[in-house]
Parts: sequence; C-alpha cells; structure tokens
Amino acid sequence: MASAKRLYKVTFLNQGQVYEIYARNVSQANLMGFVQVEHLVFGQRTTVVVDPAEERLQREFEGVRRCFLPMQAIVRIDEVEKQGPARISEAGKTDNVASFPIPLFKPKGD
Repeated sequence: MASAKRLYKVTFLNQGQVYEIYARNVSQANLMGFVQVEHLVFGQRTTVVVDPAEERLQREFEGVRRCFLPMQAIVRIDEVEKQGPARISEAGKTDNVASFPIPLFKPKGD
C-alpha cells in the first residue's frame, strides 16, 4: 500500500502561533473550506531526548483521529521523505512564514 508510506508536513496558523505537524493523510474535507488531516505522527517516545514543544503537541492532539483545519489557516503542505520534529513557534518570529494578506475595503462616499 503506497499511500501508507506517504508523509506530509502541515504548517498552519493557530491563535497567533505557527504549528508544524506530520500526518499520513491530508485531503479536502467534506466540510466546505476545510482541509482534513488524519493519522498524526509524532516522534518516538523511546528516545532519550525529550522535546517540550513536541510533547505539548502530543498532549494537545491526544485522542484526535482527524482534525479539520480552515483553508485560510494553512500556510503550506509538503509531502516529505522523513519526519522532523513537530513544533510550535510564534507567528512573527520566523522569517519564512507570513500572514495571509487581507484586503481592506473602504466604504465609498466617505
């Protein structure tokens, strides 16, 4: 089964923070405007070095079989060869993530 070998890195914005998680399945959801992320993958618990950010993500997504992310919160989705660390960072602190531009509409006549 080739699809079981696929691994995706999903980067999205959540409450002013950038989340990077890994999942085996990413698809368009039946809910309009959402991306469905299934089979989340976290690092092995047998490793000696413990990453607090990854531990926090594991606790936050514990028991979650599938999550639905709003399309406007998605920064990028990459199919990757191997898993890296899942992490949370502040949205303005990294150079490679920018907020999605929101057009400002001014009312006519004022």
